[in-house]
Amino acid sequence: MIVGLIGYPVTHSLSAVMHNAAFAHIGWHDWRYELWNTPHDELPARMAALRDRADLAGCNVTIPHKQNVVPYLNEVSAHAQAIGAVNTIVKKNGGLYGDNTDWLGWLTDLRANGYTPNADTHTVVLGAGGSARAIVYALLQCDSHITIVNRNLQRAQHLAESIGATQAITVVAAVNELPLSSIGLVVNCTSAGMSPNDDGTPWPPHIPFPQQATLYDLVYKPRMTRLMQQAKAANAHVVGGIGMLVEQGAAAFAQWTGVPAEAVSGVMSRAIV
Repeated sequence: MIVGLIGYPVTHSLSAVMHNAAFAHIGWHDWRYELWNTPHDELPARMAALRDRADLAGCNVTIPHKQNVVPYLNEVSAHAQAIGAVNTIVKKNGGLYGDNTDWLGWLTDLRANGYTPNADTHTVVLGAGGSARAIVYALLQCDSHITIVNRNLQRAQHLAESIGATQAITVVAAVNELPLSSIGLVVNCTSAGMSPNDDGTPWPPHIPFPQQATLYDLVYKPRMTRLMQQAKAANAHVVGGIGMLVEQGAAAFAQWTGVPAEAVSGVMSRAIV
């Protein structure tokens, strides 16, 4: 059986390494994970080909197609509908079923790193793009109060409205508008600091990082971002994004195979260290 990754570009992806390690670990040697580089104009043909493949179990979806694939699916989960994006497709009864495991993967890894948001948690989400939607959705499952920081206030407000949580979400345009002493968790959902722009950071250097907070940076390349360095210098607890990559992948793996995510997440993690 075949699974794979749709996106553009995908040549840098670690997904094939970790999924193929998981298949080898459970002894499913006739399964393999492939990378399918898919520019915008090739998406219709790609989806048609996947629908017709008898040996397809499903696939992952990454930038820029997490929303673009939706019209080609027979059904979309409630999670994916609320988030507004699909990152996992499962072949069911000849049709294509879309889901989103990003939110669950992030929450699983956050908890594994010793932090569980709750109704007393003030969480700051940096950015209002696709990854921010998944993180906000996860936080809403924990009843966390959320502040979204995004230069484009209209975009942040649209995120809050479209996910149906305007009462639980505050939006501000800049970090300097935050009540720093009340922050328990900061989640970076921007690409600032992502390789090759390693010097980038979404946190202005002249504003002290709240030392009582936990930072979760979704960026996983480099493993220690400039933002993580800033937080670490303030004695805050820091977590990088590689664990989320593993856990969302393991959750997708479980949907394709029926093998529990916890049975393969460890081998996936070791494969990409």
